[in-house]
Amino acid sequence: MEKIDVLSEKEQRKVLFRLLSYTKPHTKTIALAFILLILTTVGDIFLPILVKTFIDDYLTPRKLIFQQLFILGSVYMGIQVVKAVLLFFQLVLFQGIALKIIQQLRIDVFSKVQALGLKFFDKTPAGSIVSRVTNDTEAIKDMFVTVIATFIQSGFLLVGIFIAMFILNAKLALLCVIIIPLILFVMTLYRKLSSRFYLDMRERLSQLNAKLSESLQGMAIVQMFRQEKRLRQEFGEINDQHFKAGMKNIKIDGLLLRPAIDLIYIFALIIVLSYFGITSFQNSIQIGVLYAFVNYLDRFFEPVVNMMMRLSLYQQAIVAGSRVFKLLDNEELAPKQADRPNVIKKGKIEFKNVSFSYDGKRDVLKNISFTANPGETVALVGHTGSGKSSIINLLMRFYEYNRGDILIDGDSIRSFTKQELREKLGLVLQDPFLFYGTVKDNIRLHNDTLTDEQIREAAEFVQANVFIERLEDGYDDKVVERGATFSSGQRQLIAFARTIAANPKILILDEATANIDTETEESIQTALARMRRGRTTIAIAHRLSTIQDADSILVLHQGEIVESGTHQELLAQGGLYYKMFLLQNGTFERLENVVNK
Repeated sequence: MEKIDVLSEKEQRKVLFRLLSYTKPHTKTIALAFILLILTTVGDIFLPILVKTFIDDYLTPRKLIFQQLFILGSVYMGIQVVKAVLLFFQLVLFQGIALKIIQQLRIDVFSKVQALGLKFFDKTPAGSIVSRVTNDTEAIKDMFVTVIATFIQSGFLLVGIFIAMFILNAKLALLCVIIIPLILFVMTLYRKLSSRFYLDMRERLSQLNAKLSESLQGMAIVQMFRQEKRLRQEFGEINDQHFKAGMKNIKIDGLLLRPAIDLIYIFALIIVLSYFGITSFQNSIQIGVLYAFVNYLDRFFEPVVNMMMRLSLYQQAIVAGSRVFKLLDNEELAPKQADRPNVIKKGKIEFKNVSFSYDGKRDVLKNISFTANPGETVALVGHTGSGKSSIINLLMRFYEYNRGDILIDGDSIRSFTKQELREKLGLVLQDPFLFYGTVKDNIRLHNDTLTDEQIREAAEFVQANVFIERLEDGYDDKVVERGATFSSGQRQLIAFARTIAANPKILILDEATANIDTETEESIQTALARMRRGRTTIAIAHRLSTIQDADSILVLHQGEIVESGTHQELLAQGGLYYKMFLLQNGTFERLENVVNK
């Protein structure tokens, strides 16, 4: 089992105070809830005194006057009814506040995830992130809904009970004070021991979510390569570790929660009964006072037991809170952009000695320099891992480059707002992502400025309208998760329409035709030619046949540009591009014919 860091006392307090800071916007509502809480606590304290009065003043001396007893009983019942009504509103207020706090916390976490850079997602499993947003915030909700309200109510009740006990019998109340250090000792011991196990459980639950998410996303590969047994074994190992951590926690709960507190309660009861037993030899004891003390003692331990039972939820919430705040404090944000009103007008792209590293140790791009003039198409080719996608990632500002600079229309890419870059740069990926909704929604992407007519025009432009209009509901046809019911070519056509609808100034194609069948590719090449017209285009291609008409082709190898030129110029050089073309197009004789032409 991997090492799990334990939260120190200082770290736990820091997490608690940070969670409580979310209550600031609800100060007035909390104040009202506190007033109701005080009133219900006062009612709880007064009830035993009324019973004590009945026993000592009426029942023991047999002074059963109907009118007085009726008033006493009415007061008792009235307090019970009022207490029940106040308790209802108090719980509604406290839990309403708790739900609003968690609602805000989840929005904060989700917003933070949206703001994180791709570097964070490269090394963090999706299931682990999902666990932070769902499971961990749910554990925090339990703390606000039950723990804090219980602790506050119990704290008020404990103070009130001790005041009442001192009023009844100061000596006996002082004797009962010795149980408080015992209770605090048990609470502290439980908190220290359970902290590690709850953190362990949370980490294992996060790993379970990550493994499940990975298995579901790659189910086709899992079944095709018969990896079910291996994944079941890996999932089972993590699940077993989660079970073991849970069992350790249950053992601590079973020892320190109810049993330990029950022993202290019995010890306190022995003190009270012994005191009354000893003093009865000298003076007569009041049965009502004895009843009130035993009742208060019972009421005293009831909130203590509630607090102890809620400690497990508190520990889970603190651990969950630490994980959530660790995500909220993550500094791996998307590259920052300036607020200048710079506008991309022509779309000229310049890379000037750009170097980049994903891990800060090994450069995947080394002194990359090239220029793509307005309206030109620059193609990037090279073997896997040569740095083609990294150039696209930097141009799209998904990552921050380490050295050099990238210019658009003569200005650093850092000087443009994120909105300007996203509006003027259109990206089409090899594996397009479709959202749940309709075909129309996936082309529009909630851009309210696009009319239905513009969406149809974009679809017609890339010839996606041919298959869309054959669908049962046409543009309103439902798209399931990730567009699973469409072929890869159809998904790609929708992605093309989405990009064209936004009318970008710069077009970026990352293996855009790789997943399209030959028949579809032939029809879409015409659309691509029209898309590129008047736009600066950066295209990554494995199939060299798709970029032969590019104005410039850059050949990358191990993060460096080793060759550049047009298709014919590169073939004439007889270098790496020549070899790649030879591998893709067959014999040397065929290649000689192409070169001679």
